[in-house]
Amino acid sequence: MKVVVTNFSGNVGKTTVAHHLLAPRLDGAEVISIESINADGSETAVLRGKEYDELQEQLMSRRNVVVDVGASNVEDFVSLMQRYEGSHDDFDLFVIPTVPLVKQQVDTIATLMQLREVGVPERKIRLLFNAADPKGDLEKTFRRLFQRHASHGGFVLNRDVVIYENPIFEKIKGINTTILGLRDDPTDYVELNARAMDEGLPEEQRAHIRQMVALKRLANRAARELDAVFNRLVH
Repeated sequence: MKVVVTNFSGNVGKTTVAHHLLAPRLDGAEVISIESINADGSETAVLRGKEYDELQEQLMSRRNVVVDVGASNVEDFVSLMQRYEGSHDDFDLFVIPTVPLVKQQVDTIATLMQLREVGVPERKIRLLFNAADPKGDLEKTFRRLFQRHASHGGFVLNRDVVIYENPIFEKIKGINTTILGLRDDPTDYVELNARAMDEGLPEEQRAHIRQMVALKRLANRAARELDAVFNRLVH
């Protein structure tokens, strides 16, 4: 499966969706950041035809790919996808994460409209509600998007495709693993913590072990919730 994760707006959780929801559940999937596909690994504010060529080559050489298109490159990406007529067919899904903030919802609507204008079929454009309050009213929180869907359609809206607020998404930053990786980590950190205390290991090491105990416990539930979101999103 080839999936694009994008939005004209930043701070909507594209990295969370790409690295923690999609890639771990697509066999052997690689996350390609659109800013870093240059041969020298450098980032650029402008996506050029050469880079788009390189992206297409990578898509054709892999079965499962998640393409994370940064907010600064969405316009160029969409323009090049239009220039390379039919290249949007290379992708199975366009996942558009959004969050409760008004500006991000407005930008989300602009993203949805732009994808339809370049010919992406409605069934391939999937909205994903992110950072939602589990005690809040989803339809009220994301009122603009529900209204847009009711009046114009043009994308798939499933109210059950929602990632709720969870402290793990902040806590896991800087740790080189995914939520699934944490869940499947066989290390017994509780036992490790007891041994560390008995052996008098430095506080810095013990603090890291305690952090891993908390993260692993958070990951167990978060992984189950993300499993459910993934199944609703891709089917």
